[in-house]
Amino acid sequence: MKLKHLIVSSVSVLALGLSLTTANAGGLKVKITKEIESVTVSHGGKDVVIQRNQDNKNEVNPAFAKTSRNCPPFCINPMVLAPGVETIGEVEMLDYLKRMSDGDNSILVIDSRTPDWVKRGTIPGAINIPWTKLNPAKGADPLSIAEIVTGQFGGVEKSDDSFDYSKAKTLVMFCNGMWCGQSPNNIRTLLKMKYPAEKIKWYRGGMQNWENLGLTTVK
Repeated sequence: MKLKHLIVSSVSVLALGLSLTTANAGGLKVKITKEIESVTVSHGGKDVVIQRNQDNKNEVNPAFAKTSRNCPPFCINPMVLAPGVETIGEVEMLDYLKRMSDGDNSILVIDSRTPDWVKRGTIPGAINIPWTKLNPAKGADPLSIAEIVTGQFGGVEKSDDSFDYSKAKTLVMFCNGMWCGQSPNNIRTLLKMKYPAEKIKWYRGGMQNWENLGLTTVK
């Protein structure tokens, strides 16, 4: 099963590169990969072109330049967050964003950060579901959690105290980076609710890696 999943993922990412090679022939000097110059995705009903910053003198956003934060709570997360949850990088994230923007309704990219962080910039195509909205310890009640799960995560149906996830979306989650606990909190909460691990993807690098690579963000 893992081999099959790896093959499907590789083919999908390869297809992304091939589909964009011809479309993006603008000759950008700073490409995403050798084959991919940019990716156009939908955000808030508008097309947004994701590419890397073309200024070779551009420096990291100061908000993501700090190297040391107290641990706890800002501890470095492992590469594998939980069994069955796939950890992905930027090219895979772009593939999910492109597929979602092209009409694949089985995918949902989620910024798990609190709104104050999202206002500073997020990945185009993502929606915001703060980790606090799914966390009972932060005041989220079972009814509101169920409304999010059944209302935004696809054809999830609730029956008594359980959920039917057979038609659930693939959730691609991220937050501020490998030291951020917001998307891991969302993921662990959903796993406790029996959300299928194979339908959860984690972009571990988050906004820190996204910003460090000069990729496009939106307010």
